[in-house]
Amino acid sequence: MLPTPSTSHVAFDRIYEPAEDSFLLLDTLSSPPEKAFLHERFNPPNTTDGNSSPSPLVVEIGTGSGVVLSFVHAHAEIIFGREDILTAGVDVNRYACEATSQTIIIAEQEQKREGKSHGLYLGNIVGDLTSPLREGMVDVLIFNPPYVPTPDLPALPQGEVKEGLPSFEDDSKFLELSYAGGADGMETTSRLLDALPAILSERGCAYLLLCAQNRPELVKDKMRGLGGQWKAETVGSSGKKGGWEKLQIIRIWREP
Repeated sequence: MLPTPSTSHVAFDRIYEPAEDSFLLLDTLSSPPEKAFLHERFNPPNTTDGNSSPSPLVVEIGTGSGVVLSFVHAHAEIIFGREDILTAGVDVNRYACEATSQTIIIAEQEQKREGKSHGLYLGNIVGDLTSPLREGMVDVLIFNPPYVPTPDLPALPQGEVKEGLPSFEDDSKFLELSYAGGADGMETTSRLLDALPAILSERGCAYLLLCAQNRPELVKDKMRGLGGQWKAETVGSSGKKGGWEKLQIIRIWREP
């Protein structure tokens, strides 16, 4: 098993703490079937002019502590079969963006101590889902969404973050944003799914975590319904109840 990046520096009173859903993403992305898929997809034979394919861009939406993005970043060569992986993150929580950057730095230092390579981290952006991204730029998108069904969605942060330490109320809002998914736990996820066709590159794929109440079979049918090129399959599962729901990872991609 590949080592999990340290998040001991993260303030979990305002940032989602890594849990079974986070670790299921790590296990899935580093599993032999997914490594084989990613190796083949992002290591095509050299072109006639001798040039290899462009460096893949991996973007995690909702990075939280940064444990998932830093895992992919630190173990890029093992997961993708090449070390020239570009990584970036997006989160509505400014503190999560700062925490992710620190988690990446610590993971890089550990790799260097062991004489191992890592990807190139481009940074984190404070933003709502894919809104900061250009169309067709993402090769691998990772999303552990707020998937818990709730009566309402919390409001997104507005304006500048207050100076000084956040209040208890602020902390509660940031944590609520990390889990509250609205009706069927799908209101935020549905927005992301609608954006996928425009955001993913031609070779792009997405890894999405869902619980049973999110109706993953309907999600897969929706993405397959975009056309014959679109595929959606379950590639990882908790195999048991994750707190209160069975969890699974859906891979969404296009075949040429």
